[in-house]
Amino acid sequence: MNKKIKPTRSFDDLVKIMTILRKECPWDRKQTHESIKDLMVEEVYEAIDAIDQQDFEELRKELGDLLLHVVFHSEMANETQQFDIEDVIYGIQEKLIRRHPHVFEDIDADTSEKVARNWEAIKMREKGRESVLGGVPRNLPALLRAQRMQEKAAAVGFDWSEWEDVWAKLEEELQEFREAVQISDKEESKKEFGDLLFSLVNVGRFFDIEAEDSLRMTNNKFQDRFQYIEKKLAEKNLSLNDVTLKEMDVLWEEAKKTEA
Repeated sequence: MNKKIKPTRSFDDLVKIMTILRKECPWDRKQTHESIKDLMVEEVYEAIDAIDQQDFEELRKELGDLLLHVVFHSEMANETQQFDIEDVIYGIQEKLIRRHPHVFEDIDADTSEKVARNWEAIKMREKGRESVLGGVPRNLPALLRAQRMQEKAAAVGFDWSEWEDVWAKLEEELQEFREAVQISDKEESKKEFGDLLFSLVNVGRFFDIEAEDSLRMTNNKFQDRFQYIEKKLAEKNLSLNDVTLKEMDVLWEEAKKTEA
């Protein structure tokens, strides 16, 4: 009977396929929330990469993979009668309505800043948090976590008033890091380096620059240029160990020109 199943555009059919797989596929049947959680994180980053590449065909596929994880986790929870996919759908609808009183009620919020402040206030009431930073997951990538904490603090008024002040703080942290390095204090250098990175994220935030996105772009650029060096050397039957740093630098500059 299952051999007659064909893909459709129905969400309900996706849920039915997942139910079948949990019963009849040995791999799907053995999975738990814990066993596939890292795969879900991987899918998020693959979707982000598709967005960065402006590859919308790939993004469509990656969003499907993300949707699969939502359905997968919901089906496993349904099997133990914790919740099902309909509970998930109801919950997010209820949250969106509740947290947008300026749309669905008579609350005034005519700017994105007001909306953000209202959102944080509602979240704190709902979750009984004592800190506006309580909703920032500790396991976020460090740069992203720094940016989100700074944004939340800024939303309640804890922020620099002028960009020059942010820049002065960055220069102060750079000098303190330099001093720690000069006296070869490893532990202090580590702390000051963290302060420097945090301040740099703050500078970027002040100019609407996402630190995580920026560093990811630079990482990709470095990889592309370095692999260009490897490719060019391979064309000459050479490896990185066969050439000098100066020769690699020449190829690095070539790679930069190809980007332009």
